[in-house]
Amino acid sequence: MSDGLVSEERIIAADPQSLFDIVADPAMHPVIDGSGSVRAARPGNPPRLSAGATFSMDMQLGAPYKIRNTVVEFDEPHRIAWRHFYGHVWRYRFEPVEGGTRVTEQWDPTNAHNKLFLRLVRFPAHNRQGIRRTLDRLAEIATR
Repeated sequence: MSDGLVSEERIIAADPQSLFDIVADPAMHPVIDGSGSVRAARPGNPPRLSAGATFSMDMQLGAPYKIRNTVVEFDEPHRIAWRHFYGHVWRYRFEPVEGGTRVTEQWDPTNAHNKLFLRLVRFPAHNRQGIRRTLDRLAEIATR
């Protein structure tokens, strides 16, 4: 796939729609985030994401900052992805399988600005760890 793509998957004992609904709720992003960088949903976000929707988050990576995202892929309940001004994409795919749903989370820097910088600050490795923890949290919430 693309240079720098980080992709992890996990089978979660829940149906695709239930998992999609969790990820499509911006208020749930700080709850499921395994990276520790998503702090809170900003006021004014839609209650549920849709194609072309924008939403903002309070973030922290060393220092606090705010980020605005745009939903760029939306195929309910199979796929949802968003991107912000820097160009990389966060994507979730949901595929029904025996025993639940194969959930794939991806960080895709294909169209990111300054890919060299992202590699130098070790974003691919950092994001892989965060994605694994996010999938763990998503599984915990979905199977309660």
